[in-house]
Amino acid sequence: MRRAVLSTCLLAFLGSSPAFADLKVGYVDLQRALMEVGEGQQAKARLKGEIEKKKAEFEGEQKKLREDGMVLDRQASAMSEEVRIEKMKQLQGRIMSISEKGQKLQVEFVEKERTELKKIFDRMDPIVAAIARREGLAMVFEKTDSGLVFAESNLDVTNELVRTYNEKHPVKGSKPAAPAPKDAPTK
Repeated sequence: MRRAVLSTCLLAFLGSSPAFADLKVGYVDLQRALMEVGEGQQAKARLKGEIEKKKAEFEGEQKKLREDGMVLDRQASAMSEEVRIEKMKQLQGRIMSISEKGQKLQVEFVEKERTELKKIFDRMDPIVAAIARREGLAMVFEKTDSGLVFAESNLDVTNELVRTYNEKHPVKGSKPAAPAPKDAPTK
């Protein structure tokens, strides 16, 4: 929110001042770039595979717990009250344990994704800066976080970022994607 207000104020100020009439700005869609660079695709696929594997294991544990609960329900009438209460406590303990495990897995996945993607974003920053210098841009805004509501497509440097990133950081074992032309429309 703070970025959006700052961006709006900055653009209003710069747009109204004759001294800044020649000021050139651009924008980049980092989320789209992440999905289009080879390392981003590879990281997303790797994370998805890990998540699906752990999710399958977790769902297996949940299924076993449900089955054990149904067995306990069917056998409860044949058990003494002490045994039934003890079995119910054990089942409740397992339910709590699996619930905690699910929460920990969720936090672990979010942290792992953040760590993986931060590496890619850190590599994008100098590329964006180089593109801005080469194109004579005074500022480059991030499309999503800047509060950008409208901008001409010719101000979008995302395609150039993706092309340059893939050239500088090729993914081993995959054929390079066709580079996007600099003036290609954004998605």
